[in-house]
Amino acid sequence: MNGLALFPASPSAELASALRSAALEPILLTTEDLDKTEEAANWSLVIIELGDEPLRRLRNARRLQDDTGVPIILAVQKDQIALIMDEGLTLADFIVLPAEPLELRARVRRLAATLTTEEILRYRDLELNTATYQAMIADRPADLTYMEYELLRFFVENPSRVWSREQLLSKVWGYEYYGGARTVDVHVRRLRSKIGEQRAAWITTVRSVGYRFG
Repeated sequence: MNGLALFPASPSAELASALRSAALEPILLTTEDLDKTEEAANWSLVIIELGDEPLRRLRNARRLQDDTGVPIILAVQKDQIALIMDEGLTLADFIVLPAEPLELRARVRRLAATLTTEEILRYRDLELNTATYQAMIADRPADLTYMEYELLRFFVENPSRVWSREQLLSKVWGYEYYGGARTVDVHVRRLRSKIGEQRAAWITTVRSVGYRFG
């Protein structure tokens, strides 16, 4: 599955065997990789095995969830189920080892399908993951700030019609920002720069009014 990641990079033999039998080839993550949040744009789903360091791996999972929002599947032993319930993590799913390869594949595919149908917005070669706030352009991560992402998301969800700067301030920033129309212009300019020259034309300036997307 494209974008499936696994931590640690050296899983147990039983998990490695299940992944191999399920024809899943995840991106292997080290502890250092978990700290590189900009790399999370390449991960659509992360499997974390608790192994013999369950508390440390749970802290890793919580930090990854807080920093990136990437959906997480925990791979646990039967006697670790109570532990993950007590932690109160918002998990996408968990699997009990040893895992049946077909079950593992089915769970990963189900979650991938859910992300694709409910949490992914697309426009041409642009992809926005609304669960993780990741933006991909031509399969490459785009380094957008939170408000740049929100503005682009609004444009993608509301194409073709013209939006005034005041309307964009209200709907994207969430409040009336009197005298701050320049804020919109600055963010549009940055967006155009970050999505590239060929795609900048997606955002059209409508003279004396505002902007139109698409």
